[in-house]
Amino acid sequence: MFSIQFPLRIGNAHSHHKEHYSCHSKSGSPKRNKKIIMAATINDTINQEYDRTKEVRQFDDSKIGVKGLIDSGITSIPRFFIHSPETLSDLKPKRSSRQPDSESNLIPTIDISGLEDSNRRSAVVDKVGRASREFGFFQVVNHGVPLEVLDRTIGAIKGFHELPTEEKMRWYRREMGTGVSFLSNVDLFHSKAASWRDTLQMTLGPNLPELEEIPGICRNELVDWNQYTKQLGEVLMELLCEGLGVNAGKLKDLTFLDARTMAAHYYPYCPQPDLTVGIMSHTDPGVLTVLLQDQIGGLQVKHGEDWVDVKPVPGAIVINVGDIMQHRVLANGCQEPRISIAIFFNPLKRDSLFGPFPELISPEKPAVYREFLYTDYIKRFFTKELDGKSLTNYYKL
Repeated sequence: MFSIQFPLRIGNAHSHHKEHYSCHSKSGSPKRNKKIIMAATINDTINQEYDRTKEVRQFDDSKIGVKGLIDSGITSIPRFFIHSPETLSDLKPKRSSRQPDSESNLIPTIDISGLEDSNRRSAVVDKVGRASREFGFFQVVNHGVPLEVLDRTIGAIKGFHELPTEEKMRWYRREMGTGVSFLSNVDLFHSKAASWRDTLQMTLGPNLPELEEIPGICRNELVDWNQYTKQLGEVLMELLCEGLGVNAGKLKDLTFLDARTMAAHYYPYCPQPDLTVGIMSHTDPGVLTVLLQDQIGGLQVKHGEDWVDVKPVPGAIVINVGDIMQHRVLANGCQEPRISIAIFFNPLKRDSLFGPFPELISPEKPAVYREFLYTDYIKRFFTKELDGKSLTNYYKL
């Protein structure tokens, strides 16, 4: 059991945004102006003097992660997890005029079976292209990955994060020298406020880490998941290329299948979900993210001025076109933890120039973005906090 202490905590409120969760606390909040009370509480806390750097370092040195805080019995979150009133006031998604009711799922779900049939493939290409342009996010079903594989993979990641803290400490590190690391908040020392999650990171391509470096509790499942996601990634990249009107193997030739990284997130119960988030608003680098999520929910995508839920669809896998759409994850107010496993597809040729495909540029349709070195792009991405990350404007002509 850890002995770390965080003396400056705010009160013991257990308020929840009931609109956001599939499970709710049965204890109600007093019927008064909750937003004013929450803002006043946050401001009182912010006005107190404290050494944030010291507390963050103390938390990181403890190697217990957010799950360790919950296991210790805390009933209020440490101050460096508390986000600004401006961030917190935007947590409730606005109702979109395109969304007929609260039960609809605005993010498209696409059946990608039957691609051998040319007519069927053409229809799927159109749907994938439209979803990529309008949302940057979509879900795929009938993707060829057995449902039991999805369940086993989620279960294995849950099993790792619920190992005794002393066992997980072996992998707690911020560098990826061995290809595997367990940590809390990749941007912990850069962000204005930490987020309520722990992460198991692993390099998948071009080569897996040494097998003994992969935690035994999820080793076989992650080796299998790597193969399935690589196959799915290749299919999706072909569909994207065909939708653009370029050779189906264009992205594969650019080595986007070869450098892959996994971030397997664990969002434990948060006693004060109104004061923090699971992941701040951000975009993903690379060309494609393949995301497996459980049925708890909490992922949101910004569409226009609205935040909309990416509601879990049984058997579906979420696809995110890299650096297109901002997305975030709400803090988990459910007793059951939320699990999500993201695979990022990045180019292996990191020192290469990337830019608009020449075959898509013409005097009538000039380039919108300039060429850039991928190493420069990644350096810029990881030298700022996750909040609001997108470099599309930086490279815009």
